[in-house]
Amino acid sequence: MNWHCYWRNGLLKSGLILFVCFMLLLIDGVVHQAMARMVTDSAGRQVEVPETINSVFAAGPPASILIYVLKPEALTGWPRALRASEVDYIAAPYRNLPETGRLTGRGGEANLERVLKIKPDLIVDFGSVRDTYIDLANRVQAQTGIPYVLINGRFDATADALRLLGKVLGVPERGEALAKDVEATFLKLDGIISGISKDKRPRTYLARGPDGLETGLRGSINTEIIERAGGRNVAYTEDGRRGLVQSSIEQVIVANPDTILTWDRNFYKNVYQNPLWSDIAAVRQKRVFLSPTAPFGWIDRPPSLNRMMGLKWLGGLFYPERWGVSLKEETKQFYKLYYHVELDDEKLSRLIDWSEGRPERAIR
Repeated sequence: MNWHCYWRNGLLKSGLILFVCFMLLLIDGVVHQAMARMVTDSAGRQVEVPETINSVFAAGPPASILIYVLKPEALTGWPRALRASEVDYIAAPYRNLPETGRLTGRGGEANLERVLKIKPDLIVDFGSVRDTYIDLANRVQAQTGIPYVLINGRFDATADALRLLGKVLGVPERGEALAKDVEATFLKLDGIISGISKDKRPRTYLARGPDGLETGLRGSINTEIIERAGGRNVAYTEDGRRGLVQSSIEQVIVANPDTILTWDRNFYKNVYQNPLWSDIAAVRQKRVFLSPTAPFGWIDRPPSLNRMMGLKWLGGLFYPERWGVSLKEETKQFYKLYYHVELDDEKLSRLIDWSEGRPERAIR
């Protein structure tokens, strides 16, 4: 055997193998770059996401609604499974999606093993973009290898959120159409509010819980809808703090709101018979209003795109002479555009009954 020739041929073969491996790695890198793109989320984080996103894990309830509204077929599940009173108001293919739990917010119980088992293309959180949530997003992304984007959930940023996530999910036209609807609603309210002095705007209290004594301070994410609709939230502190607080009945009596909003059916059922509330202007004037919560709350619960329905509802409640659109018409249009459902007369009437304080007719 010619050892020189064997050695030389071996080198050639080894070199060829190395060259092929190098080219495969190079091609893989080019393909990966072609199949991925960089996006900047609302926190200013640069996140590499797949070119095509087919599955998205919602980090919490607000995110699940945003994803469902924009691209329902990408939603991997609901943080909390839908209840019987809610399913009629969700498009049929998405009513029985699995319960996934949540990664963020109160009661975050989704573990990373569950996320890895689902293997989503993307994780989305919609809400606060403070450092706490940035840190969580970075940690989860590092531990799972799954891109994680944060979308600003402030109400005034709703149009920007729709445009941003619409582009991320590959549905920019859908995001733009919804963003324009949001902007048109904001513009309509601005036109109404601009002609009304602050002291003439409804003095409003949000009553949460069965006793109505949990509320949100002025400017909090849970109550900012009140100000955006042209009301004045009577719950505030001089130091400008925000968030949910426990109030006392004495504080509510002193504030004396002329309008009370609630989504708690037990509170609504009892407030007119409760002597502690009887002297408050809103109760005397029969201006306690019950928000529907199907499939999601019109005011809160959670603070997501569902608040746009609440904004339209409050526009009609606060300024009925100026708003000019019937609640039935508004509700039917909203549920079709945002929730992908065409409401028949019976389902629509159930929601209107609920908004008029007759939830027993609506909940089955």
